[in-house]
Amino acid sequence: MNESFGTRLRARLDKYGPLCVGIDPSPQLLHAWGLDDSPAALERFSRTVVDTVSDLVGIAKPQSAFYERWGSRGVAVLERVIADLRDAGTLVLLDVKRGDIGSTMAAYAEAYLDRGSPLAADAVTLSPYLGFGSLRGAITSAVASDAGVFVLARTSNPEAGDLQSAVSGEVYAGVRAANEGQVPLGSIGVVVGATVTSPGYPLQQLNGPILAPGVGAQGASPADVGRLFAPVRQAVVPSVSRAVLSDPAKLRDQVRHYQSECAHHLSS
Repeated sequence: MNESFGTRLRARLDKYGPLCVGIDPSPQLLHAWGLDDSPAALERFSRTVVDTVSDLVGIAKPQSAFYERWGSRGVAVLERVIADLRDAGTLVLLDVKRGDIGSTMAAYAEAYLDRGSPLAADAVTLSPYLGFGSLRGAITSAVASDAGVFVLARTSNPEAGDLQSAVSGEVYAGVRAANEGQVPLGSIGVVVGATVTSPGYPLQQLNGPILAPGVGAQGASPADVGRLFAPVRQAVVPSVSRAVLSDPAKLRDQVRHYQSECAHHLSS
């Protein structure tokens, strides 16, 4: 890869629209599909999602935890999912939410951001709660590998409000500094849930992408995406998973619906 993650993401969003599809093979969804809870079902579910939506969205977000719970068998499926998405030309945002210090953070960066790793993604989610400075090594590794990161700032879960309100300023400031001077879009993003009442910061100053989970099953609508993120409409990536994954027969139509509705509300 010769282009930065921000450049590649900007091109995919322009081509396909803003939507990111989460690939979350929970036991509940496997059962809803009529599958058992097994590594074989995990692979069938994941490959069906990839084959069905990879020509509809520019970026997909596998949730690592649902693969890791099966140990090496599940991680092998995740490696295949990453490879299949890349073969289809879809950007891979691996939802791992890692965050640590020193050599441990460096090891996480090697696992998920180094180009030679079988788990290497185009971008990952990171947790800043050991201090934003603890992520600088991972950010450096990401930039060196033409990859990106999304740092948790204001997430969609209701338990996070008080804690994240207290520390999100440091996250925003760090991301803004990391993206300074980058065009057309920086590679260091933030996670701001589409369910929050306010991001608490002028997001257009970040010069980076904003991942907006919470659309669909968590209660946020495409209209909420448009209301919250109008100032950064060219950089926001609303994410939907359960609302489109619950019925395999409706998967493609549901992705088209959310893609169209999010694009509409961000353009109006």
